Amino acid sequence: MLTRTPAIRFVLALTLCCGAGQALASHRGSGASNPAPDKVGLVAFENSGAKVAQADFLYGLAQLHNFEYASAAEAFRRAQQADPGFAMAYWGEAMSYNHPVWFQQDLKAAQAALVRLGATPAARQAKAGTAREKDYLQAAEILYGEGSKHERDRRYALALQALHAKYPADIDATCFYALALLGTSDAGRHLPTYMRAAALMQEVFERHPRHPGAAHYLIHSVDDAVHAPLGLRAARAYGKIAPEADHAQHMTSHIYLALGMWDETVRANETALQVHYKQLLARNARARAPACGHYIIWLSYAKVQLGRMDDARAIIDNCAARLREEAPATAEQLKYHENSMLGLAQMRARYLIDGNGVPDPIADLAPTAAKYSGAALVWSVTDAWVALRGSPEKADAAVAQAREAAQAYLAVKPGDADLAPDHARYRIPGIELAMLDGQLALRKGEREAALALFRQAAQQELALEMDFGPPVLVQPANELLGEALLQLKQSGNARKAFEAAGALAPGRNAVRQGLAAVDLMPAGASATSGAGTR
Repeated sequence: MLTRTPAIRFVLALTLCCGAGQALASHRGSGASNPAPDKVGLVAFENSGAKVAQADFLYGLAQLHNFEYASAAEAFRRAQQADPGFAMAYWGEAMSYNHPVWFQQDLKAAQAALVRLGATPAARQAKAGTAREKDYLQAAEILYGEGSKHERDRRYALALQALHAKYPADIDATCFYALALLGTSDAGRHLPTYMRAAALMQEVFERHPRHPGAAHYLIHSVDDAVHAPLGLRAARAYGKIAPEADHAQHMTSHIYLALGMWDETVRANETALQVHYKQLLARNARARAPACGHYIIWLSYAKVQLGRMDDARAIIDNCAARLREEAPATAEQLKYHENSMLGLAQMRARYLIDGNGVPDPIADLAPTAAKYSGAALVWSVTDAWVALRGSPEKADAAVAQAREAAQAYLAVKPGDADLAPDHARYRIPGIELAMLDGQLALRKGEREAALALFRQAAQQELALEMDFGPPVLVQPANELLGEALLQLKQSGNARKAFEAAGALAPGRNAVRQGLAAVDLMPAGASATSGAGTR
């Protein structure tokens, strides 16, 4: 349910030929004479900065590729302190405020970093030590210049394309160009663009298998269920490339989850959480371990798919306990609480719907979820699903409540983007409601009407842009269609539906169980045509 596109996150991170010698990027303070062993990836980057600033600069560059943005910014600022005229250290800090695949950008912070180098673009250009550094700075000026973010992202991608063409041996230019391409898909995954990025990164990864950006951006380019096999080798490598970058540890699971590799998904996210907690303790000895968040949502989902329901419940209980304790006082705390509540609603949905009959562990938090439109929608759709399966006397009211929650959700204008009327954000609630209405119809004996609604939902799901992570719907539409056809003893069509569901979300327990049930049906079971799955 958690997806890359911000607008639909409710249901819903060597040896280089251009380097001035090899250098290890490692976590260290400014002034250390012997860099620690490689822990965040191997990078090299020819530049005009002072020798004393190199280790911090290279550490920052590796962390920039790892999406460890706060760590990268700190390292680049240390490099600035070591060499106040080091133009690329200011460039690096500015780039840490742009998060392309998350479609986030702190424009003011980036511009402030550049202004500390020089008051104007011309002044900054004058401080760049080489023509190549001037080109990098000029690309940053475009990214943080005039126009909307949408426009600047596209001009920046063109600038990086030119940089890549001008310096074909510059591995970082190639990596940042691929990343810039991914950052232009703000309306959903545009497959031709993603495949262009994948082609760039595949070649770099083959030649420089320890570069963090090459493995990372290749994974991002192919982490949907169809293309994920192309990223399996990079996933297996990336965790070893950057063992001290928690995002790198999690990123491997983008491929594992897409391939239904649940044990690997669990290990990747448990490792990411351990690394993250270690970093928190390094800053604050009294820090508490994370209880909610992105890694935890993926971990919970994988546990459910493995049938480890006690583990999944413990994860949910821990996050819920933390949210019960919190009393957000600032806008930032409120946003964190809202996002955590959304994540909790998503974990609850997976636990209840995929768990088939397990009791609700956190029913008391319904009033809290109702405060936030995204969490309220996921919560109410889940309630309706549970009622349809086990409490028929409550089903009509529960579906009506889900409909109200969908209307409330759609009435909220996203704060981070201007979206087209046909954007997935506006389509997904309708798909969820069609599946609920279909289940109501099936309960009432209206078989053809129910199947029509399920097929409609399946086609609409298929029309959504490919994405990564747990399925965007509380249950994949073809999976629900398969269950309905199985109930109606239409074995041939049920198989087609389950196979279509498995193509979009490989390895799900319900698909495996559904196909096994089809195999057990008598040979004479109906194979009525018209499943309409793909």
